[in-house]
Amino acid sequence: MGSPRNGPNNSPGSSPVDAPANNPLPGPAPDDGAGHPGNAGVATRGARIPSSPDRHHSEVTLRVNGAPRTLVVDHRSVLLDVLREQLRLTGAKKGCDHGQCGACTVLVDGRRVNSCLLPAVAQDGRDITTVEGLADGDDGDSGDAEDRADGADSEGGGERPAHAGLHPLQRAFIDRDAFQCGYCTPGQLCSAVGAIAEAESGHPSHVTDPSTPSGQPVALDADEIRERLSGNLCRCGAYPNIVRAVEDVIR
Repeated sequence: MGSPRNGPNNSPGSSPVDAPANNPLPGPAPDDGAGHPGNAGVATRGARIPSSPDRHHSEVTLRVNGAPRTLVVDHRSVLLDVLREQLRLTGAKKGCDHGQCGACTVLVDGRRVNSCLLPAVAQDGRDITTVEGLADGDDGDSGDAEDRADGADSEGGGERPAHAGLHPLQRAFIDRDAFQCGYCTPGQLCSAVGAIAEAESGHPSHVTDPSTPSGQPVALDADEIRERLSGNLCRCGAYPNIVRAVEDVIR
């Protein structure tokens, strides 16, 4: 899966409108950190983020994968861009950028969300879990989910089991061959973690039997899994094995 709307050749920051030579309006330069308040789109891409708050930036503290991270964010920045570009957590992917493909799914206070739609400044004080935070002992500083799905041992010693430390869902995705290109896999994993928790908490889905007692855990059969993960698209068509991987974990 590529990034059709936010690639380097068509991002708002690369638009001729933003180039100083083509900007007929007076005001701050595009890369001075203040940006153009009237422009929608990616706020942080290619722009310098100041070290202290100003009228266009605020300081927030996000608890990311268990560790507090205090940083200054542009008021227009979405959580996905802050995770990827300021915190270098590149597991969550930018796909449609409209909350429709699910590649950017992360957990906020334990609930799955499309991080491409959430203003980062509004997440101050919240717990953020990315795919990097699912595996035990992961420092969350680097690496894509597909890299970990390969079972690569960062120490290179070769003594550590290939799947050691991975979340059960990550291991199940490997065992079931539930990914091909892997672009959607981080979002699929975070979404599955959230979906399992929601079912255990008694949240019904569109296909839940209406006779299910309110507030009681909902059994996840294949239909429930497909429905609850329907917001996460896979262009490779790995859906059958994704369902089997989730079934392996909830048995």
